[in-house]
Amino acid sequence: MCWLISRPRLDTVVRWGIGVYVCCCCSVCVAAQQTFRVLEYNVENLFDTEHDTLKDDREFLPGSVRGWSKARYRAKLIRIGKVILAAGAGQVPDLVALCEVENERCISDLVSRPPLREAGYRFVMTDSPDERGIDVALLYQPATFRPLSVQYLRLPMRPRRRPTRDVLHVSGRVLTGDTLDVFVCHLPSRASGRALTEPYRREVAGRIRRAADSLMSCRFCPHVLVMGDFNDGASDPSLAEGLGAAAPAACPETSVLYNVTAGTWKGTYRYRSEWHTFDHVLLNGRLMQPASRIRYRRAAILAFPFLLEEDEDYGGDRPFRTYRGRRYYGGYSDHLPVGLELELVPQE
Repeated sequence: MCWLISRPRLDTVVRWGIGVYVCCCCSVCVAAQQTFRVLEYNVENLFDTEHDTLKDDREFLPGSVRGWSKARYRAKLIRIGKVILAAGAGQVPDLVALCEVENERCISDLVSRPPLREAGYRFVMTDSPDERGIDVALLYQPATFRPLSVQYLRLPMRPRRRPTRDVLHVSGRVLTGDTLDVFVCHLPSRASGRALTEPYRREVAGRIRRAADSLMSCRFCPHVLVMGDFNDGASDPSLAEGLGAAAPAACPETSVLYNVTAGTWKGTYRYRSEWHTFDHVLLNGRLMQPASRIRYRRAAILAFPFLLEEDEDYGGDRPFRTYRGRRYYGGYSDHLPVGLELELVPQE
């Protein structure tokens, strides 16, 4: 079998850890295995410059305390596009999950302007009750991922609890003809204190777990991918108990979710002198079994040199972020992205 697909690729092959990119288009004939690349990235407050009267977005408006402007907004879009292209390793990622996006306009601007304009991405995203308007989005290559259904998982409103972000669930067909179920999440923040907010993250995690279990009980060959910013580490209750996430095993079980991110680098987020892995990619066991036509190859935290800067306060390096407090630094994000490679194996 030969897949003939037409999708954007990069003239310059980009290995994980090198940030060079030039975009063009060509047709690729794949006679055997096809690499399917996925990127997860918390982009740190991607806001446009227009006021949404229903959201608290005033700190990211022209004339605000942060000094947000159209020029800074355009620079932010270019930097996010650079990261996405650098993660492609020779081709643009097939799926890109983004956290901390204000609205559809931001994503539309991202995919319709350089450097992503020629990449041909389409997208779906949530429209959550989050007070600041923070949402998650999924960019996809229509040549390699065809959405079949889109659902939004929302927690019920409760007294004295701030509304949180919806979880995005997209079921899509990949080139093998199999269905891949993708969950994109951004669990509640720790801003009010870790202990106080822990039950909220665990509740959202449990909601995702129930949805994943439902899929795994009704699909003949379930392929489930959960990714996002969990605001928790691998051993915290939201992942260890709410999602039941386990470390990769030699004999993976179909119904178990395995965390393939933890331990691949120092972390994705640094608070003062300590690195934490808050961004995770979880796969159900079917995706890690040798007989699967969609199967796991590798995952890594993408610590590109241009995403890091010297930490003058605590030593070592830290993410090169857009803002530090209210001071504009002009970097990329306070998080590092996570990359995932899957193999698509055609039928004989």
